[in-house]
Amino acid sequence: MAPNYSATPLPARVDTVVIGAGFAGLTAARELVRAGRSVAVLEAGLLGSGASAVNAGFVVPNFAKADPAAVRRRLSPAKAEALLHLVGAGADKVFSIIAEDGIDCDAAQTGWLQPAYGAEMAEVLRKRAADWAAMGRPVRFLDADAVRRETGMAIYSGGLLDPSGGTIHPLNYLYGLAASVTKAGGSIREGALVETVRRSGAGWTVGFAGSSIDAESVLMCTNAFTAGAAGRIGRTAVPLRVYQIATKPLAAETVARISPHRLPVGDTRSNLFTYRLDRDNRLISGGMAIIPLGAFERVGKAVVDRLASELQLETHPGVEVVWTGVAAMTPDFLPRIYALGEGFYGGIGCNGRGIAMTAQLGHVLARIALGDPAAETAIPLVRPRRLPFHSLTPLVASAALAEARFQDWRTR
Repeated sequence: MAPNYSATPLPARVDTVVIGAGFAGLTAARELVRAGRSVAVLEAGLLGSGASAVNAGFVVPNFAKADPAAVRRRLSPAKAEALLHLVGAGADKVFSIIAEDGIDCDAAQTGWLQPAYGAEMAEVLRKRAADWAAMGRPVRFLDADAVRRETGMAIYSGGLLDPSGGTIHPLNYLYGLAASVTKAGGSIREGALVETVRRSGAGWTVGFAGSSIDAESVLMCTNAFTAGAAGRIGRTAVPLRVYQIATKPLAAETVARISPHRLPVGDTRSNLFTYRLDRDNRLISGGMAIIPLGAFERVGKAVVDRLASELQLETHPGVEVVWTGVAAMTPDFLPRIYALGEGFYGGIGCNGRGIAMTAQLGHVLARIALGDPAAETAIPLVRPRRLPFHSLTPLVASAALAEARFQDWRTR
């Protein structure tokens, strides 16, 4: 049952205001209240109305479009190693929070499998697995036969397995984080669109819904949203609308063939193919639309058709439910912490790894607010730069998807 935070009374002043009650914001708030700080979390909509609650529930402790070698090329050695260790521990962070707080969210740390499409990508993943393993991560490369046994699919040339990954029910995890914050003394207010954040003496005054609250520090965790004050970081990333689906439950013998160890799967194709099982053996997968008009029903059907074809399902499972959310992609596919003023920071850039990455993004933001001098070394701290022609970025994303599908067709 959804909690109701629409009428939560708020103090006139707190140590920290967190803008956005998604995974990053609530993780940061949880850490701050556990450290003895007074915290108010302001959410523009209802709890769960953003990307945190409408993703597919994959807990993946790495980058979607980068690897250790790429990170080391882009950052200084110290910053690269700090970021890699932070990201690699992302899934463990999520599952440790769930265990510590007793959150009931179908958590299953079964691992995460990335099959390689083609011999060239198999070599890329072999090197990537070796790089993670050299850092002490429990990552290993599987040969083609091992991947076939885990997926029932013979099209792959190998794959990367990270046993620390897994799956959760994202909305229930979000509700659990919110309960942890309020139980420890924090406040959450829904329907509180933050319109202004302005300097006030040695701190900040945050204006929302005809009211305001003063704080020593402010953390902005609004992902790709651009309404009100959120535009300061939302317009620095490319918004990608992703559609997720759940099929009707599969038969036990089908589950045993395509997912004997219930590993969530996401392959290396440009037009990514993913699937996982929920607790009732529904398949969860997703996709994007080149043309947004009428996409909700069209993409839902296309995703299930693809599942049936790729997994060679004996019977078409049908669509049970379709939902959608918006992911934020940074130009270099790395997370960022933005310095918006003294004591005012924003975090963005999960790049399709929203659950594990937000746990670490929220952790780093909390440590910065607590004055930890080492916190700023793990994620690059930069000034925000709005993307030129931001309103046109959905068109760029559509063109990129069309190109991805063409490249996959050409490879095939």
